[in-house]
Amino acid sequence: MTDRSQHQPPGLFLLFGVEMWERFSYYGMRAFLVLFLVSTAGGFGWSKQEAANLYGWYTGLVFLTPLFGGYLADRFLGTHRALIIGGIVIASGHFCLAVPSRPTFFLGLGLIILGTGFFKSNISTMVGQLYKPGDRRRDSAFTIFYMGINTGAALGPIICGYLAKSERFGWHWGFGAAGVGMVAGLVTYLVFKQRYLPGIGEAPAGRALARDGPARQPLSSDDRRGIAAIAILAFFNIFFWIAFEQAGSSMNFFAEERTVRQFLGIDFLAPYYQSVNPVAIIVLAPVFAWMWGRLAARGREPSTPVKFATGLFLVSAGFAIMVVAARLSDAGVRVSPLWLIATYVLQTCGELCLSPVGLSMVTKLAPARFASLMMGAWFFSFFISDRCAGMLAGQVEKVERGEVFRILGGQADFFLMFVVVTLIAGAALFALSGTVKRLMRGRA
Repeated sequence: MTDRSQHQPPGLFLLFGVEMWERFSYYGMRAFLVLFLVSTAGGFGWSKQEAANLYGWYTGLVFLTPLFGGYLADRFLGTHRALIIGGIVIASGHFCLAVPSRPTFFLGLGLIILGTGFFKSNISTMVGQLYKPGDRRRDSAFTIFYMGINTGAALGPIICGYLAKSERFGWHWGFGAAGVGMVAGLVTYLVFKQRYLPGIGEAPAGRALARDGPARQPLSSDDRRGIAAIAILAFFNIFFWIAFEQAGSSMNFFAEERTVRQFLGIDFLAPYYQSVNPVAIIVLAPVFAWMWGRLAARGREPSTPVKFATGLFLVSAGFAIMVVAARLSDAGVRVSPLWLIATYVLQTCGELCLSPVGLSMVTKLAPARFASLMMGAWFFSFFISDRCAGMLAGQVEKVERGEVFRILGGQADFFLMFVVVTLIAGAALFALSGTVKRLMRGRA
């Protein structure tokens, strides 16, 4: 007989679909953003450093604004209204990008950054709002939700990237297609919200607590420990994503300039590589969910900080592959796509040890009246990592020429930085894992 207590609420699958379309729009545009900026054929003709710098600001700010969007949702709007505002503003931004002019381009980026602030942290919080404290379905729910994110992230670069790089269509068709994706997500949400998410997110968390009990009650010792655990893991989260976010910048340039275009008889455009990671997540997420479940049944499931450390070790291993690929390509030959694909698959395994676990952890440890704000604070760590990732990607040519340091020589030195930094960060977190686990007190 099936255990009905393990069935997920239907609202989860609505949020899955909405997030899928929002991520389609975000990753679809992101997959070719730096290529557009450096292109002299319809783009801006910028240097790699200028393009990577803007890319870092853009991807960083879309993780900074959720801090403010989370606060407004907790205090005034509720997650439901915040989601609607965010979806409208994001779609408007993508359609501004579809207009071929510099003023509308920068206006569009600004609108996407603002809209993501209302959307991103609040949809993750809504997933948590579907479950009562202690509900064992929560972790698997975030794994399912994470597959929604990556379904959109897989489709976006292929569809938007094809339109953007096509001689028949061009860059601005790619930007416009991303806007269509966001509209599809928003319409889906508005049509089915009352049926599958009745009452969810309609009252601000702070107001609901004020009605049901004293909202200004001091934080408990468990609350303070939970916030400390979130802060420690957010710090190490930065090192993972500084490395991981090279995908849209330095590794995107590597795909465009140093990788063989043909793969399995297909003309494999550089933006397509951005789909390797989400496709790998869709394939591997059930495997990881099964593995964690098996280990938990035997009492051997790693703690959250150990999973995080493992994620850092895996991304380090992925960049070790890039060091070899860069050494081979420094001789002036294009290398097999398998080097990039192998790197992305290893990074995906690291991501599955860290990212969905982190989202679930925040919803468990954050005080209820600060749920969206704490999710925004978690995303603030992504702002720091993405900003640093863009700054580092802008130095790729200087490192390649040996102007910063020289160890192996060429672009191999650039990727070697990420091998070393993530390896050290992983070892440090592994050493601290017992302390972090005690702060969590069995709640995550």
